Formats: sequence, C-alpha cells, structure tokens
Amino acid sequence: MKRGNGLALLLIAFGVLLVLGKLGIFGWLMGVLIPVLVIGLGVVAWNNGSRFLGGVIGAIGALMLLGKLSFLFVWAAAIALIVFGVSMIRRRHSTGL
Repeated sequence: MKRGNGLALLLIAFGVLLVLGKLGIFGWLMGVLIPVLVIGLGVVAWNNGSRFLGGVIGAIGALMLLGKLSFLFVWAAAIALIVFGVSMIRRRHSTGL
C-alpha cells in the first residue's frame, strides 16, 4: 500500500459514514461521531506541532460534542437536585427540627 492510500481510505470511509448518517441509518451515532472525529483531528494537529490550530479545532469539536450531549447535563442536574433535596430533608429530620 502506498503512503497516501491510508489517508485516502480514511477519507472514503468518513464520506460513507456521512452519507449513511444523512440517510438516517446511523442517526444519533453519527451526530456524536462527527464531533469526536473533529476532536481527533485537533489532537493530530496538536501532535504534529501546530498547537494553535490543533487547539482551535479541538475546541470546536468539544463545543459540537457539548451540544450533542447537552441532554446528559440536564439529566445530571435533575438527579443532583433530587439528591440534594432528599439530603436536606434527611438532615432536618436527623437534627430534630
């Protein structure tokens, strides 16, 4: 295999995944995979010596991923509020108030 073929095959696979995602075959997984790949591209740029460009690309990917996983933060906040409220009730009952 020639040196440039690995990158070409990676780009082809990435394109196929994009098309399948647009067709609705992978759906939510593709929505998360794209930001992860952008973060990976930022890491590769960072490791190749372009720290500023790698940091910018990685930050963009992280923001994209944050938007896709924001529902997890809502669930975590709701659970934290419930646990905090229950602990406040238990604390009041244990002190006798």
